[in-house]
Amino acid sequence: MKKKFILDGLDCANCAAKMEQAINELDGVRKATVNFMTTKMVIDGEEEKMPTIIAEAERIVKKFEPDTRMKKA
Repeated sequence: MKKKFILDGLDCANCAAKMEQAINELDGVRKATVNFMTTKMVIDGEEEKMPTIIAEAERIVKKFEPDTRMKKA
C-alpha cells in the first residue's frame, strides 16, 4: 500500500535524506522516498501497519524539521 504526502515547509536537503533513511528503517516499510525538490514523500508499506508507520513518519519529520507539516497529497 502506497501513501503520498507533501512535506510543507521542507527546506533542508540533508534533513530530507535523513528522514528517508529513518522512515525506511521502520517496521512494515517496504520503501520510502523523500524528494527534496518536489517536497513529496511516498511510503510503501504493509497495509495493516500503515497507521503506525504514518504516525512514526510524522514524528521523524518533526524531529529533523520541526516546522514541516505532513499533508496528504
